[in-house]
Amino acid sequence: MRNAEKVRTITAAEFEAKCLDLMDEVAGSGATLIITRDGCPVSCLVPYREMRAAPFGRDRNIIRIHGDIVGPLEGEWEAESNPGRVLNL
Repeated sequence: MRNAEKVRTITAAEFEAKCLDLMDEVAGSGATLIITRDGCPVSCLVPYREMRAAPFGRDRNIIRIHGDIVGPLEGEWEAESNPGRVLNL
């Protein structure tokens, strides 16, 4: 539950009698409604929220790969040409 203040508990009989009104209430207030039977929670009514798209693949139509991205680079790195060089940090 996101916020303990916004959680309300009702019986299954009350939910059955007022279902449509309770759905409107939850949609408008953003509150969570716990439905119980014989004192035990059996269901939860929450307001609908759009799901965010997963970040995986979101740039698939933007990023283009040109050439080999796993092969060795052309040219020599400075570390290879001067292995004794010490960096001053």
